[in-house]
Amino acid sequence: MTSLIRPARRRKSQIVKERVQKLMSQAGVASRRSSEELIRQGRVRVNGQPIDIGGKADPERDVITVDGEKLRFEQIVKRFYAIYKPVNVLSTNAENFRDDRSIIRDLLPVEGHLYPIGRLDAESEGLMILTNDGETANKLAHPRYEHTKTYRVVVYGRPDRQTLEAWQDGIELGEERTAPCFVEIAGTEPETTTLRVVMLEGKKRQIRRVAAALGHPVRRLIRVQIGQFEVGRLKPGEWMEMTESQVAAMQKPSQELTLIRKRKRALREARYGPRTRTAAHRNQRRDAGVAEDRPRVRRPVSGRTDSGERNGSGSTRTTDDRTGGEVRPARSRRPNSGKRPTSGGRPTGGGGSSSGKADQKRNPNTRKPGTGRRNTR
Repeated sequence: MTSLIRPARRRKSQIVKERVQKLMSQAGVASRRSSEELIRQGRVRVNGQPIDIGGKADPERDVITVDGEKLRFEQIVKRFYAIYKPVNVLSTNAENFRDDRSIIRDLLPVEGHLYPIGRLDAESEGLMILTNDGETANKLAHPRYEHTKTYRVVVYGRPDRQTLEAWQDGIELGEERTAPCFVEIAGTEPETTTLRVVMLEGKKRQIRRVAAALGHPVRRLIRVQIGQFEVGRLKPGEWMEMTESQVAAMQKPSQELTLIRKRKRALREARYGPRTRTAAHRNQRRDAGVAEDRPRVRRPVSGRTDSGERNGSGSTRTTDDRTGGEVRPARSRRPNSGKRPTSGGRPTGGGGSSSGKADQKRNPNTRKPGTGRRNTR
């Protein structure tokens, strides 16, 4: 990848400020959480002044320094590395003094801070992405962006259709429920079954816990795809720098996302009902004698006791029997008192005034006071 991390073009009068920890993450200094720790320690300054967590800065106008070194955004190049994580290798950048196993960062001899995309537990293997682009790493890892990851899972036994449906709908794991996913049988052996699993989220050891809860423990788990980018011919421990086309494929979700969305929608409607109801659907539920779960609340109108009565201001308000909504009240007519209002809002009869004559001159169609003729002169 040869693209540079540069702020978007904008007008001179437009000032765009972002959180400093986010800018530090984009610059490859550290992750957002590690950047917050640097800010707490007072090692980060903006225009020579220390800042607090949550402080914002403009990368084009402000000078951001970490330990006295200025961040240079235009010199940072986005790089993405695909690596096949072997078994018994930890998916972390920092070593754990309590665990002597190797970490994924040791397998990639590249300088600078890198963010892992798609962590795997130590017993699992397969595709992982490391990058210095923290913003893209966050989008590809967070479930709300609905980015797909595909696994080849070998389980013991032969899951039946009911088991696969329960897996795809989601099951209760402790105090939380797994999100809907896509599961299909890719191959069978006398003692094991190979499944293809496409997920949008990845809780800790989720696939292993779900398979064990359904009575089919996992024998082997391999991640074969992130988005539409496949692990290809990479072998355990091997890595490669990704091209622009490969990065674009990684950012595209797999085709199973459409099926997962349909399943999520069906489960939501089965539990809460349709999100938007048409008039035909409401009439059908009414004819079936089904009470509305969200009753319509009619807003009270001051001065009105029943529908169509006159309120204190002299106007009438009615309601539409078909929709239950309120209709805008019609303007009431004043009784004929010999004084007619003009366009200026002041009476013109009973002696008149200079303002009333001025209104008549401005509006030739107004009637003369005390006569039924229009002033056409």
